[in-house]
Amino acid sequence: DPEIALCGYEINGNAVQKARDLGIAEIHHQTIIEAIPAATTYDLAFTKGVLIHIHPDELPRVYDNLFALSRRYILVCEYYNPSPVTVTYRGNADRLFKRDFAGELMDRFGLSLVDYGFTYRRDNYFPQDDCNWFLLEKPL
Repeated sequence: DPEIALCGYEINGNAVQKARDLGIAEIHHQTIIEAIPAATTYDLAFTKGVLIHIHPDELPRVYDNLFALSRRYILVCEYYNPSPVTVTYRGNADRLFKRDFAGELMDRFGLSLVDYGFTYRRDNYFPQDDCNWFLLEKPL
């Protein structure tokens, strides 16, 4: 659809090349921790399984990028915990963090909650990792 413009930011060079080879999106080989110039904004900015790997000290810059790139909506699909916890990930400490990412975004930017849900690894039709998703909207 010519009315859909997709854009992605990816730190892994191999993933960047595979995504670019699809020819369906503008793919930037860049970390989301660094400031992203938001010359273009999008109706929806989202992360899935990304914020959980960002050290909490770096989250404010990532949140700023999501907010700046979004024209209206922000969607986060991540592991959820009501209070921040660190989980050992593949034998490594400080590599996986669970927290209330959506709540932090709502508090930081005055976003409103539009909807939320859960993806389940045992779903018969669309199995995914066990994650909570939250659709947030910018103030109008």
